[in-house]
Amino acid sequence: MPTYVVASAEGRFSSAEKNAIARGITDAHSAATGAQGFFAQVIFQGITSGNHFLGGSPLVSDQIFVHGHIRGGRTPDQKKQLLSEIVDAVCRGASADRRYVWAYVAELPPAQMVEFGKVLPEPGTEAQWLQAMSLEDRNYLLGIGK
Repeated sequence: MPTYVVASAEGRFSSAEKNAIARGITDAHSAATGAQGFFAQVIFQGITSGNHFLGGSPLVSDQIFVHGHIRGGRTPDQKKQLLSEIVDAVCRGASADRRYVWAYVAELPPAQMVEFGKVLPEPGTEAQWLQAMSLEDRNYLLGIGK
């Protein structure tokens, strides 16, 4: 499951902004990779004033950082599309200028990830992975986010 951590100044986002950003990141991930939306999780972290430095000095701008961990095996074009759409989603959801949104994606081998009690599938084999699950597990996953 891709995990996206959105870090910004504590209290920066309203609930509506968080919802818009989380939906936008989820949609961006699905569009770029073809993976179902239940694979994406978004976590917001507020950074207390005085705990964030840039260039050795306390941060004074409206910086928003997105750190994503995704399954390895995506093409360079997929990752470029993903990053671009994530930045767009954050800018829209937070009413932020692009210069204030920094995004990073790191890859993990699927064989080194367990989610929903199962080792994750290689990219492109999600449908077979899902079909091999019990009906109860499959219904649980397909119901996430609905």
